[in-house]
Amino acid sequence: MAASTTRPQVQIHKLRANAVLPRYMSRCAAGLDLSASIDESVVLAPGERRAVGTGLAVAIPDGYEAQVRPRSGLALETGITVLNAPGTIDSDYRGEVVVLLVNLGTRPVTIEAGQRIAQLVIAPVTRTDVVETTQLPPTERGAGGFGSTGQ
Repeated sequence: MAASTTRPQVQIHKLRANAVLPRYMSRCAAGLDLSASIDESVVLAPGERRAVGTGLAVAIPDGYEAQVRPRSGLALETGITVLNAPGTIDSDYRGEVVVLLVNLGTRPVTIEAGQRIAQLVIAPVTRTDVVETTQLPPTERGAGGFGSTGQ
C-alpha cells in the first residue's frame, strides 16, 4: 500500500484582471509557470533589466519558500533570464510576485501580457540556530574554494 502524501497548498490572489494563474505544464514539472501581467508590451534591449509583474500575490505555507527561476526555453531562444535566480519569496510576503528579467541575448526581446516569463518552485525551508564560535571543525577540503575540487 502506497504511503499517503499531502501536498502543501499555495493560496493565490489575482491582483489584476489579466493575471494568469500559474500552472504546471507537464505531469512531472517541478515549477509552475509564471506569466507577465502588464498593460503594455515591454521591450528589453540587450543588457537591459526590468521588473515585470505577474499580477499575483501568494500565501506560501510556513516551512516553505517559493523560488522564482528562469524558463529554460525562454533563455535558450531569446537570452531572457531571471536576474537574481533563484529569487526567494518568503512565506510571510503578501505583495505582488515580480520577476526581475534581464536580456543576456544579442537582440531586443518583447515581453507581452500573458507570456510565460519564469517558473515558481515551492520548496521546504530548514531554519537553523546560529552559533558563534572561535573555530570551525576541520574538513579534508578546508578553505579551498573556486575550482579547488578539480575541473
